[in-house]
Amino acid sequence: MKLGRVVGTVVSTIKSSGLNSHKLLLVCPLDLAADSVASKDGETFVAIDLAGAGEHEIVLVSYGSAARISAGTSDVPTDAAIVAVVDNVQIGERNAYSKG
Repeated sequence: MKLGRVVGTVVSTIKSSGLNSHKLLLVCPLDLAADSVASKDGETFVAIDLAGAGEHEIVLVSYGSAARISAGTSDVPTDAAIVAVVDNVQIGERNAYSKG
């Protein structure tokens, strides 16, 4: 699993039936080595939303076959799924991110 920031949404009216009940979000991976939780340049990807995430939120993303493990996603053609909305990121003694 990796951390990312939701940067947008993807709308598709014609798609695989397995995707019909899932919101598609555009996610940018995060760089935790920086002084703050900052988005990496490029590498933006689409993920199905299983956690009710919104734009600008930091999320936990599961990849590959693990993205299809939760209930109702075994037949979903995806390689990335948002599985949690992050409230806090602590790096050592430093609070790198707090929601709200």
